[in-house]
Amino acid sequence: MISYKLFGYGESLRRIESDLPEVGENEILLQVKAAGVCHSDLHIRHGSYDLGNGRQLSMADRGLPLPLTLGHEIAGTAVQAGAKVLGIELGRNYLVYPWQGCGSCAMCTSGHENLCPNANRSMGVYQQGGYSDHVLVTDARYLIDIGDMKPAEAAPYACSGVTTYSAMRKFDAEIFSRESLVVYGAGGLGLMAVSIAKAMGCACIVVVDPDVRKRDAALHAGASTFVSASGQDAAEQIRTGAGGRVYMILDCVGSSDTVQQGLDLLAKGGKLVQVGLFGGHVDVPTPSMPLGVKGYQGSYVGSIDETKELIALVRDKKIPQIPTTLRKLEEANDALETLEKGNAVGRQVLVP
Repeated sequence: MISYKLFGYGESLRRIESDLPEVGENEILLQVKAAGVCHSDLHIRHGSYDLGNGRQLSMADRGLPLPLTLGHEIAGTAVQAGAKVLGIELGRNYLVYPWQGCGSCAMCTSGHENLCPNANRSMGVYQQGGYSDHVLVTDARYLIDIGDMKPAEAAPYACSGVTTYSAMRKFDAEIFSRESLVVYGAGGLGLMAVSIAKAMGCACIVVVDPDVRKRDAALHAGASTFVSASGQDAAEQIRTGAGGRVYMILDCVGSSDTVQQGLDLLAKGGKLVQVGLFGGHVDVPTPSMPLGVKGYQGSYVGSIDETKELIALVRDKKIPQIPTTLRKLEEANDALETLEKGNAVGRQVLVP
C-alpha cells in the first residue's frame, strides 16, 4: 500500500510503499476513499502547539510515534474483516471515528472516548491515519455507516463536523434558538459550523474572518453577516450584526486576538466556546467572569454518539457540503502548504 508519512517534525511527508497490514480478529481493513486535510495535521507536522508567552506544547513530549501517517478525517470501503467482527458489510462505505481512548476508563465506558485521560489511540495522531490508500481500524464500533453519502462529503464530519457540532451543543438550547451566533473563522471549521448551525435552528450567524475572499463562501454556507476582522470597527460591526448584544461565540481560530475580543464582546450571561488551536495567551480580569456571568469553555472534537447524531442530521436536513477541493493522495504536501498559507477555502480532501 502507499502512505504519506511524517518522519521528522518540520519535514515534508514521505511517500512509503509497504505490504497491507495483517488484519486481527477484531480489526477491519478499509480502502481509503477520502481523507480530509485538517489544521491539526499542520500542528503535528510542525511538532508543537503555541501556548503563548514563548511556551510550546511539544508533540514529542506527548509521545507521538514517528514515522506517522497523518489524517484523522477518513471515509472508506471495508475490504477485509477479522474473524470476530460483526455487523460490518464488506464493500460498504463507512466513516471512521478516529478519537479512540483506552476503552476501559470511566469516560470511555460512558461513550466519551474523546475525553479519555489516557487518550493515546487517536488515528492520525497516535495510530496510523488516512493519508494512505488503506487504513486499519481496531474495532467495528468505530465505523459509522454513511449509506449513499459520498466519502469525500462524509470524511470532514469526523473532525471539523463533530468538533463544531459538539461545541454548539454546549450552548443553552433556548438561547441557541433565539440569539445570534458569532463564529470566528471562515475556514473549514467555521464554514462547517455555519452550515450545521443553520440545520440546528440558529437563525442569525455572524462570521468574522480577516480574509474577505472567504465572504462569499460564508454567506453561501448560511451566514447572515460577514465581518472583516481586520477592520478598525470590527467589534462594533460584530455587535450590530448580532442584534446589539452578543450571547454566543464559537471561536474556530483560538488566537490571542479572537479569544480576547470575544470575551470583551460577550453580553452579561454570554458564553464563548473555543475549538480553534491557533495558539496564544489571554489575560482575563478574574472579577469580570462572575460579574458578567460569562462562560468560557473549551471543546475538543466530540463523542462517537455525537458523530452518529451529526451524520443523521446531515442526511435528514440535507446539509449542503461546504466548499471542498479534491486532491490526489500524492498532493498531500501541497495540500498542507496551501492550508498553511491560508489559501484553502473550505476543506481539502485527499482522494487516493
